[in-house]
Amino acid sequence: MSAAFGIAQARGWVALLGERLKRERLDYSVVNASVSGETTAGGAARLKPALDKHRPAVVIIELGGNDGLRGMPVPAMKKNLSAMIEQSQKGGARVLLVGMRMPPNYGPQYTGEFERAFTELAKQHGTALVPFLFEDFTVGRDYFQPDGIHPTEAAQPVMLETIWKRLKPLLK
Repeated sequence: MSAAFGIAQARGWVALLGERLKRERLDYSVVNASVSGETTAGGAARLKPALDKHRPAVVIIELGGNDGLRGMPVPAMKKNLSAMIEQSQKGGARVLLVGMRMPPNYGPQYTGEFERAFTELAKQHGTALVPFLFEDFTVGRDYFQPDGIHPTEAAQPVMLETIWKRLKPLLK
């Protein structure tokens, strides 16, 4: 969702965040290390070099959706996300964890376990949490591409506002 799949990257919520930080004169730069289709295992493998290179003050972790869509075990996803949170915090970064939900056709047990994982991780590590990236979407197809999964350009400012509400308190 952060890699701006199917739209110009300059119109994605991460690029819009960079514009907002400049507009509000907050002295932060944005590095989008997202890879479209990434799982938490891939993100965990790529994180340390990115942390070493950029030395971020804040890390937004928005991963897990692809793990869920592939039906991967939730404990493995949690382990990867936990390692990413710990690495980020060890490097001195404040962390914002962004949750996702699975469609109901994955069954109540899996969807419940998946959704709870983000809340449990945020509590365990004392991180800020966006429980669900799409929480402020109104019902309607205008916010999703034809695949029914990836947000449209119209959805990007809404996603930014969802992130911003939980991110702003982390900015010092």
